[in-house]
Amino acid sequence: MYQVKSLNYKSLDNFLSERQLSEHHDVLYVGYVNKLNEIEEKSGGADKSKANATFSDFRSLKKEEVFAQNGILLHELYFENLAQEGGADANIPESVKELIAKDFGSLENWQADLVACAMSARGWVVTAFNSQNGKLHNYICDVHDVGGVWGAHPVLVLDMYEHAYFLDYGTKKKAYIDNFMKNVNWQVVDGRLKNLS
Repeated sequence: MYQVKSLNYKSLDNFLSERQLSEHHDVLYVGYVNKLNEIEEKSGGADKSKANATFSDFRSLKKEEVFAQNGILLHELYFENLAQEGGADANIPESVKELIAKDFGSLENWQADLVACAMSARGWVVTAFNSQNGKLHNYICDVHDVGGVWGAHPVLVLDMYEHAYFLDYGTKKKAYIDNFMKNVNWQVVDGRLKNLS
């Protein structure tokens, strides 16, 4: 059984309201956890002898398992990399700045690329360390189970689905992105990078 990870809403008032976070975390994210548990329970009883690539209960469950699992993981990474007390650029550890500058030319180049990805995304933007070439890269994943790269390890995750910001920002997508950048928990990003070595 998958368990829901908690989130401290109160300290994110400078970025997202308690209502916005409650709808996102307590309804949508919790829904993915519940559905994955349901999928796994039903998968055990699915008739594997009738599995086929056109349609079968087993195929449907296995396809939706990936969608729900990635929905959980991406949301947990997103909520985890939100700063609880604000995370201005000054708080970026030098090791993170150096790696970003090495792979993007500068912190500003990385941020411009991330913002462009976020403005283009319908779903997720993920800064990930690609183990194939040993570099950081910004990826757009418009759907939980489409756009991820095997061997790429997420270090910063930004939810760009409208449900993540619409109650607080309406159609002001850029304002949400700008405020996200001011509220990144850079210690979490640094920890994710350190766990890769």
